[in-house]
Amino acid sequence: MKTVFFGSGPVAAKSLELLSKHCDIEAVITKPRPAHHKGSVPVLETCISLGFEHVFTVSNKAELSALFNEHKFESRLGIVIDFGIIIAQDVIDSFELGIVNSHFSLLPEWRGADPITFSILSGQTRTGISLMLINDKMDEGDLLAQADYDLPAGITTPELTDDLIDLSDQALQTILPLYERDETKPAPQLDVSIADSKTPTYSRKLSKDDSVLDFTKTAAELEREVRAFIEWPRSRAKIGTADVVITKAHVADLNGTPGTLLIDGKQLGIRAAEGTLMIDRLIPAGKKEMDAASFLAGHKLG
Repeated sequence: MKTVFFGSGPVAAKSLELLSKHCDIEAVITKPRPAHHKGSVPVLETCISLGFEHVFTVSNKAELSALFNEHKFESRLGIVIDFGIIIAQDVIDSFELGIVNSHFSLLPEWRGADPITFSILSGQTRTGISLMLINDKMDEGDLLAQADYDLPAGITTPELTDDLIDLSDQALQTILPLYERDETKPAPQLDVSIADSKTPTYSRKLSKDDSVLDFTKTAAELEREVRAFIEWPRSRAKIGTADVVITKAHVADLNGTPGTLLIDGKQLGIRAAEGTLMIDRLIPAGKKEMDAASFLAGHKLG
């Protein structure tokens, strides 16, 4: 089927590459390269590698509406994944079948900007993807389909992201042809969701402040933060006089004053409000990643 794709980030780029194998991409709409940005621009790079001719860049909601006032597309349906720009109703209405968003949670669970990270932070054991027809509210549109996913113990945000991208593409391959042929109908989230709870929850954008580990939390909460924040904003702490990023940890059932160190031979931990966060791997400032034993060998911690 022919479609217009809206997306900007790394998740969008990977999704677009998969989508191009079973959809006719009429056009791609994405954010422009930021001024003075020298790093990767994932969707633009994917469009070049796949040879797409019709690629449009917009910076905000108004520019997107202006594009659709000036340019008419043939597609009956749009697809949005990881776009980062609010889509106005006039743009939605320009598609006969609306715009389908693949959202990486079981809506109404984790509406908002970062559902994958918050699925890990929450400690839940089940998440998934939702194919939703967008409307003018945040992630409240009717559902076309959902697919669930059992979270393995120890999974990180990048690992979960990759698995949900694949799950999303499988669902799009199955559901979009049915929807185009009017063989499946959207339905309100609260009526048909397969989430464990139908009470809406909300994620948010992370900030650098989220990177500082707070040892008044439980060790289990902190271990989930290490996995959830592994790429950004990471998980930072001070051990002795050293500023470190903790990249892998586990929980030990050992209690003590929150924030104090536990050193047992080659093992290193920091006591939390409940339990101890045992540090498996870390990155001292200005150095390469190492295990706890290597860190202890090079640092005197009293």
